[in-house]
Amino acid sequence: MEKRLLRSTSNKWVGGVCGGIAEYFGWNADPLRLVWVILTFFTVFSGGILYLVLWMIMPRADTYLYK
Repeated sequence: MEKRLLRSTSNKWVGGVCGGIAEYFGWNADPLRLVWVILTFFTVFSGGILYLVLWMIMPRADTYLYK
């Protein structure tokens, strides 16, 4: 089965984007969330905009059908 980048439904706070990225790479989601928030504030909220875009384009893990 191929590995897909999906939003997490079990490891999420807002939209599951950081949880999905962490699951894809095998990382812990909490440090990733912290880094994401810090970078969002230091890059004039471009991290927040990127989060919203990823939230819209990444499919949720529970709605994706594996074949």
